[in-house]
Amino acid sequence: MFSVTVRDHVMVAHSFRGEVFGPAQALHGATFVVDATFRRRELDADNIVVDIGLATTALGAALADLRYRNLDEVDEFAGENTTTEFLARVIADRLVAAIHAGELGEGARAIGTVAVELHESHVARAGYERSV
Repeated sequence: MFSVTVRDHVMVAHSFRGEVFGPAQALHGATFVVDATFRRRELDADNIVVDIGLATTALGAALADLRYRNLDEVDEFAGENTTTEFLARVIADRLVAAIHAGELGEGARAIGTVAVELHESHVARAGYERSV
Protein backbone atom coordinates (compact mmCIF):
# COMPACT_ATOMS: atom_id res chain seq x y z
CA MET A 1 0.00 0.00 0.00
CA PHE A 2 1.35 3.42 -0.98
CA SER A 3 0.59 6.56 1.00
CA VAL A 4 1.01 10.31 0.95
CA THR A 5 0.41 12.49 4.00
CA VAL A 6 -0.15 16.24 4.03
CA ARG A 7 -0.35 18.47 7.11
CA ASP A 8 -2.13 21.63 8.21
CA HIS A 9 -3.43 22.98 11.50
CA VAL A 10 -6.62 24.49 12.85
CA MET A 11 -7.46 26.56 15.94
CA VAL A 12 -10.95 26.16 17.42
CA ALA A 13 -12.92 26.75 20.59
CA HIS A 14 -15.51 24.34 21.98
CA SER A 15 -16.98 22.84 25.11
CA PHE A 16 -18.23 19.36 25.95
CA ARG A 17 -21.28 17.95 27.68
CA GLY A 18 -20.81 15.13 30.17
CA GLU A 19 -18.94 14.63 33.40
CA VAL A 20 -16.41 12.37 31.66
CA PHE A 21 -14.91 15.58 30.19
CA GLY A 22 -14.18 17.20 33.56
CA PRO A 23 -12.88 20.76 33.14
CA ALA A 24 -13.23 20.51 29.34
CA GLN A 25 -16.96 20.99 29.86
CA ALA A 26 -16.14 24.70 30.00
CA LEU A 27 -15.42 26.62 26.83
CA HIS A 28 -11.76 26.15 25.90
CA GLY A 29 -9.47 26.51 22.92
CA ALA A 30 -7.62 23.83 21.00
CA THR A 31 -4.98 23.94 18.30
CA PHE A 32 -4.82 20.74 16.29
CA VAL A 33 -2.08 19.65 13.93
CA VAL A 34 -3.99 17.81 11.21
CA ASP A 35 -2.48 15.00 9.12
CA ALA A 36 -4.39 13.60 6.17
CA THR A 37 -3.09 10.35 4.68
CA PHE A 38 -4.21 9.06 1.29
CA ARG A 39 -3.59 5.36 0.54
CA ARG A 40 -3.83 3.26 -2.59
CA ARG A 41 -2.57 -0.14 -3.72
CA GLU A 42 -0.95 0.98 -6.97
CA LEU A 43 0.58 4.25 -8.13
CA ASP A 44 -1.11 6.16 -10.94
CA ALA A 45 0.32 6.66 -14.44
CA ASP A 46 2.63 9.40 -13.07
CA ASN A 47 3.85 7.11 -10.24
CA ILE A 48 2.12 9.13 -7.51
CA VAL A 49 -0.59 8.46 -4.95
CA VAL A 50 -2.09 11.92 -5.26
CA ASP A 51 -0.92 15.37 -6.32
CA ILE A 52 0.52 16.78 -3.08
CA GLY A 53 -0.46 20.33 -3.99
CA LEU A 54 -4.08 19.35 -4.64
CA ALA A 55 -4.17 17.26 -1.44
CA THR A 56 -2.82 20.19 0.58
CA THR A 57 -5.40 22.54 -0.94
CA ALA A 58 -8.20 20.05 -0.26
CA LEU A 59 -7.15 19.69 3.38
CA GLY A 60 -7.09 23.47 3.77
CA ALA A 61 -10.57 23.69 2.27
CA ALA A 62 -11.84 20.95 4.62
CA LEU A 63 -10.60 23.01 7.57
CA ALA A 64 -11.55 26.48 6.30
CA ASP A 65 -14.92 26.90 7.99
CA LEU A 66 -13.58 25.50 11.28
CA ARG A 67 -10.71 27.95 11.66
CA TYR A 68 -11.00 30.36 14.59
CA ARG A 69 -14.57 29.23 15.25
CA ASN A 70 -16.45 28.32 18.38
CA LEU A 71 -17.67 24.90 17.27
CA ASP A 72 -20.52 25.13 19.79
CA GLU A 73 -22.03 27.75 17.45
CA VAL A 74 -21.74 25.73 14.20
CA ASP A 75 -25.21 24.52 13.13
CA GLU A 76 -23.75 21.39 11.51
CA PHE A 77 -22.49 20.26 14.94
CA ALA A 78 -25.58 21.12 17.01
CA GLY A 79 -26.00 18.63 19.84
CA GLU A 80 -22.61 16.98 19.22
CA ASN A 81 -19.56 16.79 21.43
CA THR A 82 -16.94 17.96 18.94
CA THR A 83 -14.25 15.66 20.27
CA THR A 84 -10.99 15.12 18.47
CA GLU A 85 -12.29 11.79 17.17
CA PHE A 86 -15.51 13.37 15.90
CA LEU A 87 -13.60 16.14 14.09
CA ALA A 88 -11.27 13.59 12.47
CA ARG A 89 -14.32 11.89 10.94
CA VAL A 90 -15.79 15.20 9.73
CA ILE A 91 -12.53 16.12 8.01
CA ALA A 92 -12.07 12.65 6.47
CA ASP A 93 -15.63 12.76 5.11
CA ARG A 94 -14.96 16.18 3.58
CA LEU A 95 -11.78 14.91 1.91
CA VAL A 96 -13.57 11.88 0.47
CA ALA A 97 -16.26 14.20 -0.90
CA ALA A 98 -13.50 16.28 -2.53
CA ILE A 99 -12.06 13.14 -4.15
CA HIS A 100 -15.50 12.20 -5.52
CA ALA A 101 -15.93 15.76 -6.83
CA GLY A 102 -12.66 15.47 -8.75
CA GLU A 103 -10.93 18.18 -6.71
CA LEU A 104 -7.82 16.04 -6.21
CA GLY A 105 -7.55 15.10 -9.88
CA GLU A 106 -8.86 12.17 -11.87
CA GLY A 107 -6.06 9.88 -10.72
CA ALA A 108 -7.14 10.35 -7.09
CA ARG A 109 -10.33 8.41 -7.77
CA ALA A 110 -8.26 5.22 -7.26
CA ILE A 111 -7.38 6.17 -3.67
CA GLY A 112 -8.64 3.39 -1.41
CA THR A 113 -8.66 5.02 2.01
CA VAL A 114 -8.29 8.39 3.68
CA ALA A 115 -7.04 8.64 7.26
CA VAL A 116 -7.10 11.82 9.32
CA GLU A 117 -5.21 12.31 12.58
CA LEU A 118 -5.60 15.33 14.83
CA HIS A 119 -2.70 15.89 17.19
CA GLU A 120 -3.94 17.58 20.37
CA SER A 121 -0.46 17.83 21.81
CA HIS A 122 2.88 16.07 21.68
CA VAL A 123 1.42 13.25 23.79
CA ALA A 124 -2.12 12.77 22.45
CA ARG A 125 -3.77 12.33 19.08
CA ALA A 126 -6.89 10.75 17.65
CA GLY A 127 -7.91 9.73 14.17
CA TYR A 128 -10.40 8.24 11.80
CA GLU A 129 -9.85 6.19 8.64
CA ARG A 130 -12.44 5.39 6.01
CA SER A 131 -12.78 3.91 2.56
CA VAL A 132 -13.22 6.21 -0.40
